[in-house]
Amino acid sequence: MSQRPFKILGIQQIAIGGPSKDRLKTLWVDMLGLEVTGNFVSERENVDEDICAMGAGAFKVEVDLMQPLDPEKKPAVHTTPLNHVGLWVDDLPKAVEWLGANGVRFAPGGIRRGAAGYDITFLHPKGNDAFPIGGEGVLVELVQAPPEVIEAFARLASA
Repeated sequence: MSQRPFKILGIQQIAIGGPSKDRLKTLWVDMLGLEVTGNFVSERENVDEDICAMGAGAFKVEVDLMQPLDPEKKPAVHTTPLNHVGLWVDDLPKAVEWLGANGVRFAPGGIRRGAAGYDITFLHPKGNDAFPIGGEGVLVELVQAPPEVIEAFARLASA
């Protein structure tokens, strides 16, 4: 296996799904004090999500509270309460190329613009014959870190 040409920097987000965003907001916003910073609705992804945040600056972690637009359609964002974990990566295209070449299975859709405006892609929760490495039941999102996040993590690592 060749040397990994990218670095995972830290957690960018967690996404939590349920039948009702209002119930999720009771815990995450009302009780735990997270701030709602935006909303994202996509019929293609069958999701209505409130984007919340904790922390600040480069170390801010996004917490997406998601409900389906139609509970009978796929993807069913509410059937796995911890929907996915998002990880900052310093070079998304290199990560995709290297991981794919080393047997990691990606979910359909490729690299695309995500709800928060960063380029993203997803590792499939399950491997298959052609790509045997998956998330072992967990959907993992790789998120292209912007320069200020890459620099902040580099400063932290060298401190």
